[in-house]
Amino acid sequence: MAEALAIDVHGLTKRFGSKLAVDHVDIAVPQGEVWGFLGPNGSGKTTTIRMLCGLLRPDDGNGTCIGYDVRTEAEAIKRNVGYMTQRFSFWEDLSVKENLDFVARVYELDNREQRVAKMLDRLGLEKRQDQLAGELSGGWKQRMALGACMLHEPKLLLLDEPTAGVDPEARRQFWEQIHTLSERGLTVLVSTHYMDEAERCDRIVYILNGKVVTRGTVAEVIKQSGLITFVVRGDNVRHIADKLRHERGVEYVAFFGAVLHVSGHDRHALEQALTPYRQQFQIEEEQPSLEDVFIQLQEAAA
Repeated sequence: MAEALAIDVHGLTKRFGSKLAVDHVDIAVPQGEVWGFLGPNGSGKTTTIRMLCGLLRPDDGNGTCIGYDVRTEAEAIKRNVGYMTQRFSFWEDLSVKENLDFVARVYELDNREQRVAKMLDRLGLEKRQDQLAGELSGGWKQRMALGACMLHEPKLLLLDEPTAGVDPEARRQFWEQIHTLSERGLTVLVSTHYMDEAERCDRIVYILNGKVVTRGTVAEVIKQSGLITFVVRGDNVRHIADKLRHERGVEYVAFFGAVLHVSGHDRHALEQALTPYRQQFQIEEEQPSLEDVFIQLQEAAA
């Protein structure tokens, strides 16, 4: 039996004048999974998400989002998808409860009062329901925005960098809520810059210059990269970084805490580049991190 797909799009393309923002992107997300959508600023993530949720019409490509045609049934998609934007897009001079009630009115939901009360309880917002939205911290604003996205009981959540600017504890709590929702059958596509968040996803899609360059589980993406990484430890290790960057076979050098990651695709060339430093530093080959892979992809495309 074929796997049911919440998102099934092929060749999605969007241009803004002469700029090709999204270049023939294919995405197929099974129902009930949490997928991470990654890429640097300007890579096309937001534009793709806006096409998926019916806010932008593709210039080319086709497919469905929760069963509705992305080209001809945008209004139906909007009513059945929860979309959380990068910026806080609610009314700061209204209370938390008033914001949720307003959203419920926009969707013309029945039993508004009960729905709002249930959402306040579900997200731990009851004690803050009378607080002005503009007075909330980043983490509480994020929680309120998630509640507003969920009021109409969508089948799919599209979240555009929802945790940008919030503290680590608020990010952790947010992801606990996302996985709880997923366990209940909700499908989630979330764009993020945080590698630890990407590792919480069932699968990830990495987009660069409008094109999907890799996809799969974290383990699959790392394996597909073919990247080899040596980790250099020791006192004053940062002093050799610039020298290593100019060695044959070294594709990038980056600091991670107190250690140096030296990566490329030619193991022999990397070993030769590192040989002069083996007496001074501890050097070991380790599995590349997801961040190693993404840094290499960006530098290769630069």
